[in-house]
Amino acid sequence: MNRGISQEQLAWKAGIDRSYMSSLERQSKNPTIDLLDRIAETLDVQLSEFFVLPPKGARSPKTLPKSRKPAGPRRKKK
Repeated sequence: MNRGISQEQLAWKAGIDRSYMSSLERQSKNPTIDLLDRIAETLDVQLSEFFVLPPKGARSPKTLPKSRKPAGPRRKKK
């Protein structure tokens, strides 16, 4: 779901910490229905949209192993 809003903006508008929002995206935390409702309201979507099954044949999003960050640009050695 892409609404053109940053994770930080979404967290602030939903009244939660950005790091907690990040944990939700990584699926390392389980949100309450109340929190999902606040996020849905912030995104201007129905709560039920979070529970819609993906289209047949859709791929799951790529996830990283726990405590791993994506590799950034490499610095040149001096």
